[in-house]
Amino acid sequence: MKKTILSITMAVVFGSFASAATEPTEVVTKPVKTDASSVMWKAYKVTGSHTGLVDLTEGNLMFDGSTLVGGNFTVDMTSLISTDLEGDSKGKLEGHLKSDDFFGVANHPTSTLIFTNVKSTGKNSYEVTGDLTIKGITKPITFDVSIYGNKATATAKIDRAEYNVRYGSGSFFDNLGDKTIYDEFDLVVDLQF
Repeated sequence: MKKTILSITMAVVFGSFASAATEPTEVVTKPVKTDASSVMWKAYKVTGSHTGLVDLTEGNLMFDGSTLVGGNFTVDMTSLISTDLEGDSKGKLEGHLKSDDFFGVANHPTSTLIFTNVKSTGKNSYEVTGDLTIKGITKPITFDVSIYGNKATATAKIDRAEYNVRYGSGSFFDNLGDKTIYDEFDLVVDLQF
């Protein structure tokens, strides 16, 4: 009888430890503070480069405990500005980037990113794959994210040709010479949440 009671007690105790260890934790969604976050771009051409900003209109990061597991973001493409030029040159570049030659913001005022896979690569570091939509075209991209407290940083290279942004691209046009604009541009994202 004592052996039976001891066996039942041990089964209950070890069973409760096992079930506690396998219970999933709750995924928490943390909204990004858009006014304290930034999305910087840098584009390259044969004769140099341009830099600028675009506004994040909304975003969320999802965590399982302290582990990043998801995210989604929307960018206001109409807010796209240049930060390396002034005066007429700045206005011309911004107008051209917003035109149908580039991002066609009148018809495509937002771009979105939805995380589809998050893989830890070390303490506070992740490799993220997501679906990026620009000009209504969705393609997968992979990039690195680092999380420190309530801040996150990400860097990504985007191939604009995959989103039908072809103006000045050597991939589509011959004999552009020093007017060639490279297909890849960089994004550097600083988030607070």
